[in-house]
Amino acid sequence: MQFVTILTLFLCTFFPLLHMINALPIFSNRKKRKQSLLRTNKSISILIPCYNEESIIETAIKGINRLDYSTKEVIYINDGSQDGTMKVLHKLLGLTPENRKIANQLNSNKIKNFYKSTIYPNVFVIDKENGGKHDALNAGIEYSKNELVVTLDADSILANDALHILNEVFQDPDVLAAGGMVHPLQGVQFNQKNIERTLSVKHVIRFQIFEFIKGFYINRVSLAKFDALSVISGAFGVFNKEILFKVGGYRKTLGEDIDITLKFQQYILKNPGKKMVFVPNAVCYTECPETWKDLFKQRIRWQKAFIDCVIYYFPMLIKTFLFRTVSFFMLVDSFILGTVAIYFTIFNFGYMLFTNIGHAQNLLLFYLLGVVSLNLVYSIFAMYLANYYGVKFKGKEKIRLSVTIILDLFVYRFVTLFFVLIGTVSYFINRNDWNKVSRSGRIYELDKDKGMMNVG
Repeated sequence: MQFVTILTLFLCTFFPLLHMINALPIFSNRKKRKQSLLRTNKSISILIPCYNEESIIETAIKGINRLDYSTKEVIYINDGSQDGTMKVLHKLLGLTPENRKIANQLNSNKIKNFYKSTIYPNVFVIDKENGGKHDALNAGIEYSKNELVVTLDADSILANDALHILNEVFQDPDVLAAGGMVHPLQGVQFNQKNIERTLSVKHVIRFQIFEFIKGFYINRVSLAKFDALSVISGAFGVFNKEILFKVGGYRKTLGEDIDITLKFQQYILKNPGKKMVFVPNAVCYTECPETWKDLFKQRIRWQKAFIDCVIYYFPMLIKTFLFRTVSFFMLVDSFILGTVAIYFTIFNFGYMLFTNIGHAQNLLLFYLLGVVSLNLVYSIFAMYLANYYGVKFKGKEKIRLSVTIILDLFVYRFVTLFFVLIGTVSYFINRNDWNKVSRSGRIYELDKDKGMMNVG
């Protein structure tokens, strides 16, 4: 038992340090991207599933209409909304029915109608019976006509240059999928030609703002360098449409983003040389939960989705454990250390409390000091990398950031462990409960002349 405890503590220290070092910009050019002599604008279809998005859909439309990428189409998929989502789409887009030939390669629930906007060119709407997010995305893929598919949430706003940056990335024919950087929408203020960061929001949002910075700029960047991406965020992902058809589209699960990423990893296993990448300077802003109740629902769903994919893809992960980095990191770093080790640690402390309370107290103090110290270093690294990519906090925001980091070390870190514990158990009790998070209903200022260029 003591050996397992020491090994667990060592690995829980080793992997964060490994990711911190690997995420440093000095290692960014270890693999040179293939240069294409012919630069072309890749055609892009942006898919936006909508279910009861009446309160946020106007913001989504404003955000998309600001993008100046020429070879794009936008498809909103109304997945049987029970509110006024479809009415708002009709009002804001001026919809008229249109026929379009589809691929007939992916199944989805009944399509009621396909519309084209009479106000905005290359903007379309699919009105379908409810089937879930995976079903809506499959319908969108069927109706899309372009080479690349971008998947966004209805509350996601792209930076102006995001599609141009992704276009450069996909000039490499070996790139099959890419994920972009995601920031909470509530943590930014859109001013002319720049973005100002703000932490003048509820603590529950502050924690998520900082959590996204740590998770993307360290963990996601590092995993991408190791060719070990196991999730491309559902809030902002880009996929080669031909490969989406080859892998069978999206599966019904609580975690479509993890699932489709692992499907692409299976495809890459059979097609060496192909790859997925993370693009930290292609930015998306998405609304995050504004109450602890909604955050709890979201994170429980995320953990249930993770456990579901570990179980579903376990044969592939265990067979390729020794020679695929994605399998190694997902099983060891994410599952064993990120989930199993939490249960083991609690059990171990509980056992020692009954057998050797003095030793248990010393070990608990050592553990807490170690966790706080390691996470402080991790937080400092995260802010260094965020600053490198253009995320800067000014004036009083620096004070709020410092307070957030301290509270994150002593409070929020342990709250997230609670989410993992409850989410894992919940998967085996009620794995299919979606628990949709409420939208704020806030109207965001997204005027076309308020630039969002060159921000991280």
